[in-house]
Amino acid sequence: MTAMSDVTVLLLTFFMLTSTFLQKEPTIVYTPSSVSEEKVPMNNLVTVLVSSADKSGKLEDPSVAEGKLFISFTGDADSTLSSEKIRGLMLEEAVAIYNEQHKNNQITLNAAQKNEFATANMIGVPFAVLPEVLSMSVTERDKFMGDMTNPKVGIPIDGNRNRDGKLNDFQVWLKAIYNVAQRINNEQAEGLSAEERSQLSNLYTALMRKGQGIAIKADKDTPFTTVQMVFDNLQTMKLNKFSLMTALKSENEPTN
Repeated sequence: MTAMSDVTVLLLTFFMLTSTFLQKEPTIVYTPSSVSEEKVPMNNLVTVLVSSADKSGKLEDPSVAEGKLFISFTGDADSTLSSEKIRGLMLEEAVAIYNEQHKNNQITLNAAQKNEFATANMIGVPFAVLPEVLSMSVTERDKFMGDMTNPKVGIPIDGNRNRDGKLNDFQVWLKAIYNVAQRINNEQAEGLSAEERSQLSNLYTALMRKGQGIAIKADKDTPFTTVQMVFDNLQTMKLNKFSLMTALKSENEPTN
């Protein structure tokens, strides 16, 4: 019995340390069903979450919570290019692009705020309030971003400007993703090891050629016009290949 207890504890410890825990998301999304069995990669992935209408029945207009955008960056847990490092690279590039286009309303992030972003799973606020949100505690930030009725929650995506014109906040993130992946692929980034360059080169290949680098996760009840707006913004930024997350359709589920 003693030996069996030791083995049980060892196995339990092993599975706890090697398991990948599901990251908390600001809102619950039930993906639509499909017959596709292709799996979305777990590493080197940018996930765009689109909120659905409020289903609690507490809001007079449930649609006010609909169409809020959140974004997350996932690196490779088995390499030196972790999620934290990828988030840091994306944040630095995105803030530079935003400040270039908003010279009169630039934002500045200190080291503590950058570290908070690097450890956050998903973010979804306008750039203008990003410093404020990153100064909150984790509990305060989760409560803030969980309020889908708050006008400060959700990455602005209104309008679809020309790529050479002024970009909306969502397009700023997309341009940052494109620039970072391309720069690393061309081996022009400084301060990265050969292994890290290789990992981001894989991200570039997934983004530009395979359509596996960006995944859209939207609720099955979200209007197609809302999701189409996300698609249009991606294509405007020359990110023409991406994935749409779905749940596997059961045998008893109707086809129409």
